[in-house]
Amino acid sequence: MATSSVPTGRTIPVVLPGTRAALWLFGTVALSLLVYYFVGIDQGATSVFGDNMYIHELVHDARHLLSFPCH
Repeated sequence: MATSSVPTGRTIPVVLPGTRAALWLFGTVALSLLVYYFVGIDQGATSVFGDNMYIHELVHDARHLLSFPCH
């Protein structure tokens, strides 16, 4: 007689430790704010990199796509 193993349908929950979850949250927020700054805010007087417009020109089309004023 052949026996077969049938899954019981029980799942093991994946638990992320609190400190690791906090690090992921902090990293995600920091990266999001950095992207938001470079795409939405870095222009002219508020530029961290002075008068050069390299970052602005790099993300210029993304600014318009996301409806940030640019000109």
